[in-house]
Amino acid sequence: MQTGEYSKTGPKILERLPARISRSNKGTYGKVLCIAGSLNMAGAAYLCACAAYRTGAGLVRVVTPEENRVILQSLLPEALLTTFDTEDPDLDRILEAFRWADVAAVGPGLGKAPWAYELTRLALERFQGPLVVDADGLNHLAGHMELLKPRRDGVIVTPHPGEFKRLTGLSMPEILSDIPGHAVRFAAEHQCVCVLKDALSAVAAPSGSCHVNTTGNNGMSTGGSGDVLTGILAGLLAQKLPASEAAVLGVWLHGRAGDLAAEKEGVYGMMARHLLEYLPKAMRREEETEEKDRP
Repeated sequence: MQTGEYSKTGPKILERLPARISRSNKGTYGKVLCIAGSLNMAGAAYLCACAAYRTGAGLVRVVTPEENRVILQSLLPEALLTTFDTEDPDLDRILEAFRWADVAAVGPGLGKAPWAYELTRLALERFQGPLVVDADGLNHLAGHMELLKPRRDGVIVTPHPGEFKRLTGLSMPEILSDIPGHAVRFAAEHQCVCVLKDALSAVAAPSGSCHVNTTGNNGMSTGGSGDVLTGILAGLLAQKLPASEAAVLGVWLHGRAGDLAAEKEGVYGMMARHLLEYLPKAMRREEETEEKDRP
């Protein structure tokens, strides 16, 4: 992978963490909507929603099929739910959830059914705030690239190379030969922030800037890791970080949580839930960590 003149993201990025203020409430830190999950895929919705909370969002609401209600209420009682019948989705309720939210994420565990495409289309066409598109949201977008129109508040797309291949039609060798370059070109063409995920992920902004991430390890090559990243990005956006800054910081935090997890769990046994566990520590500056851990 060529890195050329692209910037590398280091620990100083923690200086961009959104400030926490003493006189605040849950509304201060934003409302995240996770459009996620399908039958037998409730875990993706959980990982995304929990990551948004663990990153500091004030409220998180999940739009998901009715089959996931009991599972999500048990796993994440802090989350609000808007459930629907996949045979006849109540679009008015779903659009009400859009109006409620400051930020949305669409795609984790949605699947490929027609209703999942319809939710992806609605999110891209009707949601007014910053939007993260991942996983099956990207798969639906690949067949309808006209939906990816420039937006005032920004879109972050988070493809791995396979998803990027479907989005662009490029071959896998072409993509892997220049991860940062392809991320930059995609971001400029579609006026979005592109997080092209690889061993060294690249985060490109519409302006042409690109950061190559330096955290993370192969233990993170496990189911659900991308869902956690999507939630992290949404949580940062909810706290009013611009999309390009949220993407650079979020990718670094995601990898740093993975590095902290690897120190304790090892790379073989790491699971996506470990990223959630170590994320709060990943968000602490080194001097804060040293003070906290001092006997």
